[in-house]
Amino acid sequence: MDVNQPKQEHLLALKVMRLTKPTLFTNIPVTCEERDLPGNLFNQLMKDDPSTVKGAESLMLGEMLTLPQNFGNIFLGETFSSYISVHNDSSQVVKDILVKADLQTSSQRLNLSASSAAVAELKPDCCIDDVIHHEVKEIGTHILVCAVSYTTQTGEKMYFRKFFKFQVLKPLDVKTKFYNAESDLSSVTDEVFLEAQIQNITTSPMFMEKVSLEPSMMYNVAELNTVNTAGESESTFGSRTYLQPMDTRQYLYCLKPKQEFAEKAGVIKGVTVIGKLDIVWKTNLGERGRLQTSQLQRMAPGYGDVRLSLETIPDTVNLEEPFDITCKVTNCSSERTMDLVLEMCNTNSIHWCGVSGRQLGKLHPSSSLHLALTLLSSVQGLQSVSGLRLTDTFLKRTYEYDDIAQVCVVASEVKQG
Repeated sequence: MDVNQPKQEHLLALKVMRLTKPTLFTNIPVTCEERDLPGNLFNQLMKDDPSTVKGAESLMLGEMLTLPQNFGNIFLGETFSSYISVHNDSSQVVKDILVKADLQTSSQRLNLSASSAAVAELKPDCCIDDVIHHEVKEIGTHILVCAVSYTTQTGEKMYFRKFFKFQVLKPLDVKTKFYNAESDLSSVTDEVFLEAQIQNITTSPMFMEKVSLEPSMMYNVAELNTVNTAGESESTFGSRTYLQPMDTRQYLYCLKPKQEFAEKAGVIKGVTVIGKLDIVWKTNLGERGRLQTSQLQRMAPGYGDVRLSLETIPDTVNLEEPFDITCKVTNCSSERTMDLVLEMCNTNSIHWCGVSGRQLGKLHPSSSLHLALTLLSSVQGLQSVSGLRLTDTFLKRTYEYDDIAQVCVVASEVKQG
């Protein structure tokens, strides 16, 4: 804390104190065996200690609250509160007292004073008190600048300032991952799964009050952080959502493009804005903190000019028995018509039924067609459907589609006569 003392002696004294809640006192238990040299001395001292819990003296708990002994840590998203007092130490009346409090950050200067009006006069041994609050939204060095101006009885105008510097630390480490997946088979859109990894990098536990995703205008969001138990929604993290120091928790969200955007092929391409995370927590004795991330962006999967999506497929099929799937082919180009030819290539386990190399005809820009295909598997287990090829005869360009979906192949049931 840096303080610039004025050279001249002033009639007023300025005091600034940060307002924080007290902390729980924690005692350190010291015990020993009865046959050791101290005997029962340490145990008796702990029982007589007023800060210990009766009947649980050996636990690291406390019953007493302690006032903060230093400035303490300030974390991003918390509310900085400070008490400012200007006291008249002289024996004369001081007039036109103006107290101003500014907070200087690396990017801006904020006025935190509750009132900008001057106090007409301040009698000896009286004071002017003010409490300021500010929600911290920047990391790094902050300087609280307190300025006092006043007029003496002789009409002399006086002025002095004090500076209080403190650091704002980062409370959480937030990492995000995106997973692209085909949505349900009746839909033509893609779902996006967002995994948010939140780590508590402070030295005290946090109560995670809320972690939500505010989607952009293009998406609807569904939170996947609860389970249905006996008809009631229950958090996957349990009833007590505490995050211990250095612990990490994963939150999962599913985003789906809104219908008006999903119906337009090729609209959601390139870098798209997903939304932002809103995180609210409480620490110590209920101090509240809140963080909002910047807009999260992801690179939408590129489908090229032709997109092949799966419409229907059975979950389980019998070994060496034909089954049907339905695919949808979409021309993602906005200006070019395609003339497509379908080729089907067998793999070691999947065999296509039908004629390969058949003409699908012309496909106009932003339009689509459905394909009903039949295939069978010669190998049991979870098999990948692969081997479809689409060739645009206009540009002589071939698009390959492998690992379209997985299907579970089981042994056929033997019918007994």
